[in-house]
Amino acid sequence: MIDNESGEDYLEAVLRLSHRQKDVHSVEVARELNVSKPAVTKAMRLLTAKGYVNVVDNHIHLTESGTEYAEKVYGRHRMLTAFLLKLGVSAQTAEADACRMEHMISEETFSAVKNLMER
Repeated sequence: MIDNESGEDYLEAVLRLSHRQKDVHSVEVARELNVSKPAVTKAMRLLTAKGYVNVVDNHIHLTESGTEYAEKVYGRHRMLTAFLLKLGVSAQTAEADACRMEHMISEETFSAVKNLMER
């Protein structure tokens, strides 16, 4: 488990990038998250130590547990964005708010939102 939002954001960014391209590099993660390349390097070291990513020849790959974790976070993000859009929130605000909410919302509340959206 990751004990901070930024670690989850890095995993989510690597997942999204890996859906668009074969190889993911720190410069692309930096661009995606609007952070410095050294910040990405530090985050990748921490995520590697936790077993969520492997970095081989400057290519970042999610491990099985990293993929599972990233997909969970990204799934929450997509569901919360859709929920906020349904409420009439603008797309830009819904995206930004969902990014913050995905890390803090309880499992109970998320399940209720998900059940409502699936009806």
